[in-house]
Amino acid sequence: MDPMELSVRKGNLEQESCDVLVLYAFHIKKESKRAAFPTDTTLDGLLMKVMDEERFHGDCGQTIFVRTEGLIPAKRVLVVGLGKKEELTLETIREAAAAALQIARSIKTKKIVSIIPIENEELLNAKNVAQAMTEGLRLGAYTFGRYKKQKKNGVTSFVMMSADAKVVGLAKKGIVQGELYSKGTMFARDLGNTPAHHMRPIDLVDAAKYIAKGKSSITVRVFGKDRLEKMGAGGILGVAQGSEHAPYMVHMIYKPSGRAKKRVALIGKAVTFDSGGLSLKPADYMMTMKIDMAGAASVLGAFSVIEEIAPNVEVHGIFAAVENMPSGKAIRPGDVLVAMSKKTVEVLNTDAEGRLTLMDTLCYAQKQKPDCMVDLATLTGACVVALGEEITGIMSNNEVLTQKILEASALVGEKMWELPLEKSYKKLLKSHIADMQNIGGRYGGALTAGLFLQEFVDPKMPWAHLDIAGPAFAERDINIYTKKGATGHAVRTLLEFLRSF
Repeated sequence: MDPMELSVRKGNLEQESCDVLVLYAFHIKKESKRAAFPTDTTLDGLLMKVMDEERFHGDCGQTIFVRTEGLIPAKRVLVVGLGKKEELTLETIREAAAAALQIARSIKTKKIVSIIPIENEELLNAKNVAQAMTEGLRLGAYTFGRYKKQKKNGVTSFVMMSADAKVVGLAKKGIVQGELYSKGTMFARDLGNTPAHHMRPIDLVDAAKYIAKGKSSITVRVFGKDRLEKMGAGGILGVAQGSEHAPYMVHMIYKPSGRAKKRVALIGKAVTFDSGGLSLKPADYMMTMKIDMAGAASVLGAFSVIEEIAPNVEVHGIFAAVENMPSGKAIRPGDVLVAMSKKTVEVLNTDAEGRLTLMDTLCYAQKQKPDCMVDLATLTGACVVALGEEITGIMSNNEVLTQKILEASALVGEKMWELPLEKSYKKLLKSHIADMQNIGGRYGGALTAGLFLQEFVDPKMPWAHLDIAGPAFAERDINIYTKKGATGHAVRTLLEFLRSF
C-alpha cells in the first residue's frame, strides 16, 4: 500500500498550510462566465487572472498551477478540470483525484490539501465522492515492485477538507470503503502481474491460504489431483495433464457474523499460464498469458478484504488452478473429456481450455446450493474484438442478477456490457461423437463460449458469466489510474455487488 497518509478533516482551505491546494473547476466556454472561487478573493483575483491568461476552460484532465505569492499559507494552487457539470460522474472524480496527485508529485510535493467536489445528495454525495477520490489516489499511485526498484511517491499526506462537519463525517466513511476497494484491487493486480514461474497453481493455493490466515470468518478447502479424480473433474484434469504442475481446486468460504441473507458463489478462471496447449498460440499471443488467471485473482482480491467489508451474505470463492502446456502428456485435438456432470466434451481446440476447467468448477459450485453464481474469466479474444480492451461482456440467464451487477459496475467505474446467450447458436456446439464440442464456428466466439458454460448450469440457477479478457490486462495505459499491466478489474464490482444484498 502507498505510504501516503490519506485523511479528511474540518477546516478552512484559506488558512491551511500545504505545498499544494487542489481545487476543481467545471468546463466554461467563455472566461466572462467563469464562476469565481471563494479562495480567489483572498488571492486578490490572481487565480482567475492566470486561468484566463492560460485559457483554462475546465476540460476533463486540464490542469493549471498558480503560485500564491504568500497571500495564503498554501504555496501553490492546482486547479483540475472536471468537464461539463451536467456530465460529472464518480469516474470523472476518480480520474481528477489521480491527476491531481500525479501532477503534484512532479514538483516534489509533501502535503496536499483538497476540497471535496460534492454536487448533490444523491450519487455525488460526500461519501461516494470521497470513496471515488480515494480509489483514484490509491490505484493511480500503484506500482508493481517485486522485480524492479520503484521511485518513492514523495507525497506524505493528502488531506480532504471541508468546513461542514456533516460532510467530513460522511467523507470519512467513504475513505474507509475506498481504501478497502483499492486494497482488494491492488491485491489482484499483484497476482496478475506476477510471472507464471512465480505464479504456479500451488502459488494461487498459497494466496488463498494467506488471505484466510488468522480470519475466523474465512475457511479454505483445497482439492488435489487425487480428490479431483474421485470427483470426476475431467475438464480440470484434462487441461492440467500437459503440465508438470499439479492442478488444484480451491474453495474459500466467507460467513458473516450474523445470519446470512443469501449465499453467493464467485467462480474464477485460474489458468496460471496458457500456451494454448498442442493448439499452440503464436509467440506474440503468449506474452501476456500469465494473466489467464485474472478471474481467480479478482475473486481472491475480493476475499482479501471481505471480512472488513462484511457483506451480509455467505460467499463461496471457487477456482481450479491449472497450467495449460504442450507436452507428450497433453490432451490432443479430438480427445473426449468427461465433465463432473458426466457430460462428454470433444476437445477440438486445446486453446479453448478455460471453459473446460470452468465446466467442472461450475458443477462443483452448484453443489454448494448458492442463491446465485457469478463466474469471471479471461475467456475469449472474441469478446475483445466485440467490445474492445476496456469493456467486460456479461452473459446471464437472469435479468435481475444482470442488472444488479451492471449497477455495481457503473458505480465503481468498471465498464460492462450485456451480450446475448443466443439459443440458435447452440447447434454450433454439437459434436458427432460426444455430447458437445468445446468450440463453435468462426463467428460469435464470446457467445458460443457463454453458451458452452450455460450447459453446465441448472436453468433454475441465477447465473452470470463475465468475460474479462479485454480489461483484465492493460497493454497500454487505459486512464490515469489504470496503467499498463494487470488491472484487478471486477474486484470493486464484486465488492459493491456483495454489499448490495
